[in-house]
Amino acid sequence: MMPNETPAFELRGVTKRFPGVVANDCVSFAAQAGEIHALLGENGAGKSTLMNVLAGLYHADEGEIYVHGRRVAFRSPRDAIRTGIGMVHQHFMLVPSQTVAENVVLGMPGRFLLNPAQIEREVGQMSQQFGLPIDPAAKLWQLSVGEQQRVEILKMLYRGADILILDEPTAVLTPQESEVFFATLRMMVNQGKTVIFISHKLDEVLAIAHRVTVLRAGRSVATVDTAGMTRSQLASLMVGREVLFSIEKRPARLGAPRLRLDHVEAQDDKGLPALRGISLTVHGGEIVGIAGVAGNGQRELAEVIGGVRVMQGGAIQVDGERFAHPTPASMIAAGVGYVPEDRRVSGSAPNLSITQNIGLKAYRSPALTNGWLVRWGRLAQRALDLVRTYAIVAPSIATPVRKLSGGNLQKVILAREIADKPAVLVTAYPTRGLDVGATEQVRRLLLAERDRGAAILLISEDLEEILLMSDRIAVLYEGEIVDNLPAGEADLATVGLLMTGGKRAQASSAPSEAQPRSVALTGVDTESPNHRMSQ
Repeated sequence: MMPNETPAFELRGVTKRFPGVVANDCVSFAAQAGEIHALLGENGAGKSTLMNVLAGLYHADEGEIYVHGRRVAFRSPRDAIRTGIGMVHQHFMLVPSQTVAENVVLGMPGRFLLNPAQIEREVGQMSQQFGLPIDPAAKLWQLSVGEQQRVEILKMLYRGADILILDEPTAVLTPQESEVFFATLRMMVNQGKTVIFISHKLDEVLAIAHRVTVLRAGRSVATVDTAGMTRSQLASLMVGREVLFSIEKRPARLGAPRLRLDHVEAQDDKGLPALRGISLTVHGGEIVGIAGVAGNGQRELAEVIGGVRVMQGGAIQVDGERFAHPTPASMIAAGVGYVPEDRRVSGSAPNLSITQNIGLKAYRSPALTNGWLVRWGRLAQRALDLVRTYAIVAPSIATPVRKLSGGNLQKVILAREIADKPAVLVTAYPTRGLDVGATEQVRRLLLAERDRGAAILLISEDLEEILLMSDRIAVLYEGEIVDNLPAGEADLATVGLLMTGGKRAQASSAPSEAQPRSVALTGVDTESPNHRMSQ
């Protein structure tokens, strides 16, 4: 690809400050038409802030923006969209009460008189064209996180953006869906469009991007061609040190069953069956991965175990105690930790401080309360201890969690759920959107809890993460567990086939202790038997 003389856009000396934080410090960044340009950095490095400036959501304190050589000043995202810049945010900018089609056309000029049937047809056709299946008539609040991501992508494609900013676009896509999406991106840049690709999946960056710009602590430290670069080199540029991509995973030492699901049934938000007689046992000292394409019951499964969704039938047992009608309070009392998929809405109280969020489940503790009164000094000390232990980056423990980066917010939630040493830990997409360093830490935490004897249910659409972290893999398809594989018998092709309703040749065998092996923290461990089987 030969770069044009005039960039598609250029940021010159952009600085953006928030109270107590310099998010971008005199950053210059440019991309060419017909280019996929990746933007890398740790959580909190300033990637999303910089792109929010380009997309008109934030106003830079200093610096200039040029689009196709012309200086521009955006007062709002509408101005940026009119200039041909569209952004798909990591945390979705959608209206839950409206349909998919209504969200896609929301805010577009000349849409005072709507023809809902025509719009739904157009959105449906586009969803099929780009391999992003979705029901145009569905309400947003009825969709899983993965399905909502598809709506965000379709919204920008529908508006015909020439410069498309994608903030973690494949975080909730399967490998097969990602490949289809990459083909769409390549088609777009071949037509002269510009794609800014923000991701923590370094293998994807190397596969899809022409160039990479790396931010560290709010500053641009490098812009390099991806040709000839390695994952380790990119990771070192991001964090300023050598990154270990593997840790030794001990063989699973199975204890007694700690979580048992007996013919569990539940409905989705539309009132349709989402879980159809799920039966599953998770032992202490075991990580059971739940693999499945978005919308096949993963969210409902996690919410039922967390007590936040009504169970229509069956029962749940935690350490032998049976629950036919679990509630959040009863599950917390039983020792269930729950990390939901939507960290900003379901997992936290955005306007409350770090201290208050960490105390959401601990306020009943006699050590932190005196009758009806909270011992704020003790709770603050608990928050300080957890911030240090989990390396949470924030101005202070009084900072509202809505001001934290996605990775640091995830650490707050994990700290809260793990601090009391739960018997059962349900984690939905625990490393989604996290950088290599934060992913490394989260996976070490999960392995430590597993080795302590907790029963861990790991729900993820990242098949590499499922294969590398799990001792056993249960595949969920249309609300049913269609297969249950020991990790040693699983590979990307087999699990991917099962996720789409296919069958594997051999029947599942009983759970067994995993053999010791090196667990990759990002990407595939090329020395693992799983990787060799997939070649």
